[in-house]
Amino acid sequence: MSWHPDVTNLSVGDHRFALLEQGEGEVVVLVHGITTYSFIWRRVLPHLPADRQVIAYDLLGCGGSEMPLDVDYSLAAHAERLQALLQQLKIERIHLVGHDVGGGVAQIFAVRYPEKVIDLCLINSVGYDYWPVQPITTMRTPILRHFVMATFDAGALSLIIKRGLYHKNRIDSELLELFRAPMSSSTGRKAFLHFARCLDKRNLTEIAEDLQKLTIPVLVIRGEADVYLSDEISLRLKREVPGCLLLRIATAGHFIQEDEPEQVGIALSSFWSGAPVTGALA
Repeated sequence: MSWHPDVTNLSVGDHRFALLEQGEGEVVVLVHGITTYSFIWRRVLPHLPADRQVIAYDLLGCGGSEMPLDVDYSLAAHAERLQALLQQLKIERIHLVGHDVGGGVAQIFAVRYPEKVIDLCLINSVGYDYWPVQPITTMRTPILRHFVMATFDAGALSLIIKRGLYHKNRIDSELLELFRAPMSSSTGRKAFLHFARCLDKRNLTEIAEDLQKLTIPVLVIRGEADVYLSDEISLRLKREVPGCLLLRIATAGHFIQEDEPEQVGIALSSFWSGAPVTGALA
């Protein structure tokens, strides 16, 4: 399955990953969340600088990547796979960007491999013990899980997406199909459920003190209309991570890449270049 003609496959260890690369220069890695895959960056990509090599990849179990059900899909395991991916690509240092649980993967990677991270951006990210949230927790209850999965194609996914957007008119048949595509197969649905079962907030609570020791630049971007993740995550990151910048975007929900892709792209470009991020709280 591919959402873009330039998405390629790369074997890393025992598994195959789907990834998109564009541009040349310092490397940027974009990490998506649990309900999405690399397509979620599609509207942001055109607003990123050409002097960066941008890599948007699908986490194991998501999108076009392999979907084994006998391996760990925890955030910590995904962080180690990111390290293996970079080794395979012979990439030494990166600008790291994570959204949703991808932000959790990015946090773990940053504290485990600080020498590899130039800077860190967390966009509507999970954090500390303020997650997982409904509807992800619903997936862990057998009866409700079977009910939700049985009705996924009957509107549940559309509702989840719509609640995650500030601009409700952004949802159309193309966006629905991009979200739905991995769920169209039994393997994709099982992989999604396996991912949900593997989520453990201890992966992030145990690095809370390590985040306070980060010495790299950190930018947190928060879509103010995010109904899925608590605002306290962004506020605590701002309080506890040294020098952390916080950019709040009023006209964006959880899927901020669909709501305000240009604002996200401009903020990232400024952050990477060392220029002031307009509107960010220092």
